[in-house]
Amino acid sequence: MKRTFRSKWLLAAGISFLVATSLASAEAQQRVQVEFWHGLTQPLGGILEKVAADFNASQTKYQVNATFKGQYPETMMAAIAAFRAGNAPHIVQMFEVGTATMMAARTAIKPVSELAKETGVSIDPKNYVGGVRGYYSTTDGRLVSMPFNSSTPVTWYNKDAFKKAGLDPEKPPRTWEETWAAARKIVETKAASCGYTMAWPTWTQYENFSAIHNVPLATKANGMNGMDAELKINSPLHVKHLQAMMTLQKEGVFKYGGRDGKADALFPSGECAIFHGSSGMRARIIREAKFQWGVTMLPYYKGTSNAPKNSIIGGASFWVMTGPKRTAEEYKAVAEFFSYISRPEVDAKWHMDTGYVPITLNGIALASGQGYYIKNPGADIPFRQLTLTEPTENSMGLRLGNMPEIRVIIQEEMEKAFQGQQTAKEALDNAVKRGNVVLRNFERTNRQ
Repeated sequence: MKRTFRSKWLLAAGISFLVATSLASAEAQQRVQVEFWHGLTQPLGGILEKVAADFNASQTKYQVNATFKGQYPETMMAAIAAFRAGNAPHIVQMFEVGTATMMAARTAIKPVSELAKETGVSIDPKNYVGGVRGYYSTTDGRLVSMPFNSSTPVTWYNKDAFKKAGLDPEKPPRTWEETWAAARKIVETKAASCGYTMAWPTWTQYENFSAIHNVPLATKANGMNGMDAELKINSPLHVKHLQAMMTLQKEGVFKYGGRDGKADALFPSGECAIFHGSSGMRARIIREAKFQWGVTMLPYYKGTSNAPKNSIIGGASFWVMTGPKRTAEEYKAVAEFFSYISRPEVDAKWHMDTGYVPITLNGIALASGQGYYIKNPGADIPFRQLTLTEPTENSMGLRLGNMPEIRVIIQEEMEKAFQGQQTAKEALDNAVKRGNVVLRNFERTNRQ
C-alpha cells in the first residue's frame, strides 16, 4: 500500500513538474524574442548575460537571448554575414573602433534616435557622460548606437612586486620615464620576470597615447570631421615611444604579449608587474590575481606640451540591426531593453561588478552614494582619467573607417620592429602608408 501511494505521489509530482516546465517554456515562447549577439568572454560575458536575464525577469512581454559570438572582431564579421543572409540579430555589440564602419552601413542599422522616435520609448542622450555620448552620436547630437560597456585603459601594477624591488607600492609611476625605471628595477631584482607589458597595443599605445599627449592620431580631428583623414602616428613622439619599447624588449624588461587582448593574462598571473590594459579587467584581476595590486592613470612623457589630457573610451556599444521580417513589436522590445539598461541601478551595478566606467550621470551618483569608491580605492581612476580635462580635437575620440583593419596593420608593423626587421621610424612610416590606403578605400566606397 505504501509503495503504491509513493509511486502515485512520484507520478503526480513528475506530471506537475512537466506541466510547469511546459507552461514556463510556452510563456517564454509567447514573448517577443530578441536575439542579442555579444563579444565578451568570461567573466564579463556571464555578467552581461545576467543583465539580459534580469531584464527578462523584470517583465513578461519580451525575451532577450544573449549569445556569445566570439571576441569583437569575430562578432562584427558574424553580424555582417548574417545581415547579408537576411537573418541578422536584433542587437549586436560592436567595439568602439567599428563605429565609422557601422555608421556607413546605412540600411543595415537603425539609429537609436530613430528607434526611440518610432517606438515612443524615451532614450535621452543627455543622461550620458559627454565623452561617451559624443563617441556614439552624429555631429548634431543624435545617438546612432546605444552606449553600454565603456572602458578606458589604465595602469595596473603589482604592489607585491614593487615592495620586493624596493619601490614604494603607494607611489606608482606617473610618467613614462618613471615607468621604464620601475620596470627595469623589477626585473633587475627578480621581483617579476617581466617588468612591463600592454594589451590592445594600438588602443593603449597609439589611440590613447596620442590623446593623452594631445597629438593627432589622424587629421580631421581623428576622422570626426570627415572621411578624408590621414594617419599621423609617425610623428617624432610616436617614433620615440616605439623605440623605447624596442630597447626595453632587448633588455628583457618589456614583453610583447600579442595582438588585441592576448596579453591580458600576463598581469593577473603575476608574470608582468606593470600592465596597461582595460579598466574592464577589474573583474578578472579580482578573481585571478594572488597578489596585492593597484591602479593609476596612464603615464605621459615629461616635457610634452599640454600633457596629460583626458584618455578616450574603448569597450563597445549596442547596435540595432534591421531585417526583412523585423516587426514593430520587435523594435519595441529592443527599445525597452535599452531603456532598462539605462536605469541608474543597472548602470551602477554593471560598473561596480566589472570595472567598466559608469556611463550615465545618475549611475555615477548612485555608485558614489553607496560608498563604492571609498570601499574600493582606485575604482574611480578610469572615470577621473576620462574627465581629466576638456577634450581637444586630439582627445575626443576617433572615427576612422575600417579601423579594425588599420589596427591589424599597425600591429603587423610593430611586430616587425620588435623582431628586428625594421627601425621604429620605418615601422610607423609603413603603418601610416598602408593605413592611409585603407582610409582612402573606405572613403571611395562610402562617399555619398
